[in-house]
Amino acid sequence: MEGVLAALADPTRRQLLDLLAAQGEATATTLAEQLPVSRQAVVKHLAVLDAAGLVSGGRVGREVRYAVRPDALDATARWMSALAADWDRRLARIKRIAEAAEAAEAAEAAEGDTGPGR
Repeated sequence: MEGVLAALADPTRRQLLDLLAAQGEATATTLAEQLPVSRQAVVKHLAVLDAAGLVSGGRVGREVRYAVRPDALDATARWMSALAADWDRRLARIKRIAEAAEAAEAAEAAEGDTGPGR
């Protein structure tokens, strides 16, 4: 998962994934034509994405065609969703505690205003 997050940290690699998702599969040369980086840079980025399990390259004749492998991205999305749900539960608990404390303070203040001597 760390490899996936590290790979996704780079905007060029995210663009490559977007292009591959839209096109189905493409060569490094085709991808480089659509980005402001060299073919060599695209190949290096694709190697990082491949190592993270996000793309795979397969030889078709003399070309290497790359395609998105969604499994690693899906696993990361599930992890992030579970993490977000956990934080939502924690924040909801903090909110309930804060609201209860606020209500208790308001009740104490109201008692003080209506106590003896008033």
